[in-house]
Amino acid sequence: MRESVQAEVLMSFLVSEELAFRIPVELHYEVRDPYAVRMTFHLPGDAPVTWTFGRELLLDGINTPSGDGDVHIAPTEPEDLSDVHIRLQVGDDQALFRVSAAPLVAFLDRTDRLVPLGQERTLGDFEVNLEQALGRILAGENAG
Repeated sequence: MRESVQAEVLMSFLVSEELAFRIPVELHYEVRDPYAVRMTFHLPGDAPVTWTFGRELLLDGINTPSGDGDVHIAPTEPEDLSDVHIRLQVGDDQALFRVSAAPLVAFLDRTDRLVPLGQERTLGDFEVNLEQALGRILAGENAG
């Protein structure tokens, strides 16, 4: 059985209303973390930056404004499914990206064939992996 899905898309990094440039972004989904999607942004002159957020957030954001906290995803035109805005925020700093909805839909379709939406909990090792991940997180917090 296939264990992951990957794709690369080009996104526009919207620096300002006058300045935008295209960057490659890797999309990654793994069976061992069935609720999450990872996006690795390759910004010129910087080390790649990876953001992890819910697969369902990405799916919802293609059709309607979605997200709380650091990740917001929304269609650029609610009545048209052509482009999507992805806003990432850390503190007062934020980055805005624009991407065509089509490659996101294709990627999500491939993830759904691997693990159908709503069937994530049926994966045998999910509870064990969750407990191990939480243990590592808590150990890291207690060490600092």
